[in-house]
Amino acid sequence: MSDRVRIDQLAAAVMEGLTEYADLAADDLKKAVKKAGNSVKKDIQEGAPKDTGAYAKSWSVKNVKETSNSIELVVHSRNRYQLSHLLEFGHAKRGGGRVPGKAHIAPAEERAERTLEQEIEKALRG
Repeated sequence: MSDRVRIDQLAAAVMEGLTEYADLAADDLKKAVKKAGNSVKKDIQEGAPKDTGAYAKSWSVKNVKETSNSIELVVHSRNRYQLSHLLEFGHAKRGGGRVPGKAHIAPAEERAERTLEQEIEKALRG
């Protein structure tokens, strides 16, 4: 784009600049979201209860939908998803009594929210 723009081309020049900025911002935001998804997975694996270790290893990040300007990721347990709720919140024992829960998903999510906000602010500031 040149430094001088005729008045009748001003709207097109402004739209071109905004479109270029939106594309750059979308790429930075996608990188930040991917980084946050991977950090959630890592935090859950580190905080998960360990008996055999299979539950902690079962966590992965899946790209659900990606367009030119958006991305959706899901962090999930591939084959031990039935245990997530029971381990996070606790459950009743067969013979009576309760097993206390060990919060490992919610804290990872909260940390990732804060990290994502910081990464987005840093990326948009340049």
